[in-house]
Amino acid sequence: MTESLNAERTACWRAYIESSQRLFTRIEDDLRADSDLSFADYHVLVLLSEAPGQRRRMGELADRLVFSPSRLTYQITTMRKRGLVAKEACPADRRGSEAVLTAAGLLALREAAPHHLRSVRAHLIDDLDDAEVACLTRVFERLGRRLRADHTASSTPADK
Repeated sequence: MTESLNAERTACWRAYIESSQRLFTRIEDDLRADSDLSFADYHVLVLLSEAPGQRRRMGELADRLVFSPSRLTYQITTMRKRGLVAKEACPADRRGSEAVLTAAGLLALREAAPHHLRSVRAHLIDDLDDAEVACLTRVFERLGRRLRADHTASSTPADK
């Protein structure tokens, strides 16, 4: 049987879950009110804007967004209908597909970014001192590395 968490660790877990859900909801509500973009829309646009040629392979994009392939397909389809992204064959590998940022998508991102930054600052960053920012960055980068490694290990077929 798995050992229970002590009171301090239970409080940590519950505080994280409740505050992270409230934070995500508040930031997404602000984003939708200011830009008519969802958080997923915004994240796709950011990742594409930062990529060489403003394009990423669908598999890489799904991995970065922590989306299943079907969820990414749905996301990109809805964004294509709104003119924010295009889907094209990979130039190097015609079997694969890439999501490509459109001019309308870049404009939507540029218009939403100042409002989104203001929301992120107001609801999280400006409430933290430098030591807390450094601590949270260390914790979540370490957890992210471990969770990505665990996911990669669990999705790789076992050697026979």
